[in-house]
Parts: sequence; structure tokens; C-alpha cells
Amino acid sequence: MASGTLFIVATPIGNLQDITLRAIETLKAVDAIFCEDTRVTAKLLAHLGVTKPLFAYHQHSSDAVVAQIASTLREGMQVALVSDAGTPGINDPGGALIARLLAAEPGLAVVPIPGPNAAVTTLSVSGFPADRFQYWGFIPHKKGRQTLFRELALCEDTVVLYESKHRILKTLGEMQAAFAAAGTPDRPVVLGRELTKQFETLYRGTVEQVATALQNDEVLGEFVLIVGPKGWR
Repeated sequence: MASGTLFIVATPIGNLQDITLRAIETLKAVDAIFCEDTRVTAKLLAHLGVTKPLFAYHQHSSDAVVAQIASTLREGMQVALVSDAGTPGINDPGGALIARLLAAEPGLAVVPIPGPNAAVTTLSVSGFPADRFQYWGFIPHKKGRQTLFRELALCEDTVVLYESKHRILKTLGEMQAAFAAAGTPDRPVVLGRELTKQFETLYRGTVEQVATALQNDEVLGEFVLIVGPKGWR
């Protein structure tokens, strides 16, 4: 790889006005954009009035796609990596791609173009201490769920997790049981859904209170769940 540069570009998690000026300038300037879903990114680029070659890179991409990105960079081209929403490399295969490219060429320029991130967005309005927190990503579907909830109940720090609409109520029920078993049934949580969108909602309270509120509402989108530190009131 010669003089190519890989830009890691954060894109809106909902509201398209959250795109940064620097992100727009970068997307206009690069030679190619690798994205999670070309259809999703094409809509964003159309909104921005940007026309660029789009290529898919996601968790199921073959080694040939990684080789294509490496070849593009080796030719000295400027390449942007974006996900469907938020910051690439956070709960998506962007981090693995960067690691592989750096292993092949340690001197590769990888430039972050910061912007929206669902975890930090929710954490910023949680009211919980964020000078120290743990990010646990998506809760396992099956294997390891109960172990995670037991560890979570004992964790002293603020914890950030992701969950889907299909399992959020089940997750809250299992979390409530784990907290009760650990003697902290009133441990506070904040649940965010549809962040930055029209129906953005934040639920606050104990797990039981949040679950009850959610049952009386429409379950939409992916959820960010912030668990307050142990002993927090």
C-alpha cells in the first residue's frame, strides 16, 4: 500500500442533520466508499448530493473484498468506510478490517471522522456517571445470556448494552430476576429507542418500571440500555 488513506466516517443514527461538515467533505473527496449496505448509503449520499462509487463491505464479506480494499489503497486512492448508521468499528466488522489492513501495511493512514454513536448518545443523557463505564455491546441471543446477567448484577460500573426489539422485553425480565437475586432490585436503568428520530423515547426507572412502560408502548427499532452503577440512586 502506497499513499492511500482509509477514512472511518461516522454517519447519522437517525436524523440526517447529524452528519458533520467534515464527514460531508470527506465523502465528497474520496475515490470510493465501502459500506454495510449500498442501498442505505446511496440514500444518504443522495440526500447530501454526493455521487461516488459504492462497494459493499459487511460481516459476511469474503477475503476477496478485503483484498479489493487493500488494492484500492495500494494504488494510492482515498477510501471511506461507513456503516448503515453510527461509527464504523463499533459493533460491526470495521475494526476487523482495519486490523487486517494494518497487519498488511503498518504504515497505512487510518483517519477517524467522528460523529454519532448510539451508545454514547444515550449515555450522555442518562444522568449516570460516565467518567468510568463499560460497553458490553449486544446481549447474546442464547448462549451466555444468564452468565451475562449475573455478571451485570455484580458489576460496579455504569454499563452500556444493545438489544433488539424482538428480545428487549425478555431481556428486561431476565435482568430484573438477576438484579433481585443479587439484592439490587431497584438498580436504575435508562432505555433509549429510536434515537434522534421522530419517535425518540427515553425510559427511566428500575428495570420493572421501564419494562412496564415499554409494554404499554410500541416496541420499535434497536434499543440502547444503560445500567446505572451499583448502589446508585
